Amino acid sequence: MKKVLVIGGGASGLMASITAARQGAKVTLLEKNRQTGKKLLVTGNGRCNFTNRNQELSYYRSENQEFVKEALKAFSADQTVRFFEELGILVKDCGGYLYPNSGQAASVAEVLRLETQRLQIKTACNTEVLSVEKKDGLFYVKTEGWTYTSDAVILACGSMAAPGTGSTGDGYRFAESLGHRVIRPLPALTGLCASQKDCQKLSGVRMEAKVTLQIDGAVCIEEQGEVQFASYGLSGIPVFQVSRYVSQALEEGKACEICLDLCPAYKEEKMIELLAERAEGTGNRSGTDVLLGMFPEKLSKVLLERAGISGKKKRKDWTQAEMQSLVRQIKSMRFTITKCRGYDQAQVCTGGVPLSQLKGISMESALVPGLYFAGELLDVDGACGGYNLQWAWTSGFLVGTCAARDGVKSQ
Repeated sequence: MKKVLVIGGGASGLMASITAARQGAKVTLLEKNRQTGKKLLVTGNGRCNFTNRNQELSYYRSENQEFVKEALKAFSADQTVRFFEELGILVKDCGGYLYPNSGQAASVAEVLRLETQRLQIKTACNTEVLSVEKKDGLFYVKTEGWTYTSDAVILACGSMAAPGTGSTGDGYRFAESLGHRVIRPLPALTGLCASQKDCQKLSGVRMEAKVTLQIDGAVCIEEQGEVQFASYGLSGIPVFQVSRYVSQALEEGKACEICLDLCPAYKEEKMIELLAERAEGTGNRSGTDVLLGMFPEKLSKVLLERAGISGKKKRKDWTQAEMQSLVRQIKSMRFTITKCRGYDQAQVCTGGVPLSQLKGISMESALVPGLYFAGELLDVDGACGGYNLQWAWTSGFLVGTCAARDGVKSQ
């Protein structure tokens, strides 16, 4: 019987362990937290958006998109759904975003744990791996209390995002110690810090907007959704979606600016007409009362300040230049981004082990036979919406299958 050792009991590690055991391997799973699936418990705000019906390749970011495409063909979102249905999860479809019907991430974590128990996978929690070595065809995995031996090792240790869940970058260290290059991991799916002092005044405001990221003055990417203003800058799903590009650009010393279109349904000319029409009924209003019903009061105050319009000045006394200035702020409210929030606040990371160092979608190392990589440790990161978990299931399934089948077995 082939001995497979999995390091990391998160989504990809649990999937890899289950798949390898189903293929007949003797599996040992090492997890440094007191229980497996800790990060799973906080995904989807505790509801676990475990995959998505819409699997466009553009929702996955990597230096090798073709690799990702082939992997997702080999284990798709539909296969993920069947896998969890077989484990007892009733799936709830919210516009393509798939959740357990219980609305609890704990349900997903628990069915995976129960399956590891059914398959008699040896699970050692509270076990931190210190080193991984290969000698004479066997792997030696050292922990504080024991040295494990195995025919194959699956590194599923996660990235550096959300270290409170146990993801502290150990896998990168193990990969490098075994001769692999690691693309520097950077925070992704996180908030953005801005230099504008009026961010403090906007804290707590939520507003539907189109978010445009400009890097060195050129448009990089656009997203739309609810933006959350914070004392440090900007948050919310559309901001998270562009954050990976901000991380990389700032790392390269490039300038990043976010432009918010607060009324994406209206063009500039139409906005001017709209404000002019409102003057008929609101001409004697001043300050934020002019924008009542259009924007939250906090946001209206900042828009007027940025447009250079006194809060005491009545709408009927505004000049055409002031009107145009306000419309420019509404259609292109700008924030200079100084940094992304750190790894503590990030959901995932960019970078990791390059896919070019793998032997195809088996996810086996091209440098060290019998060594496999899964999940966030690899140079693949997904958009919000269940894509990072789908990558965990896909890569976990593929490495579990291949690690159990390929290579020699120890006696």
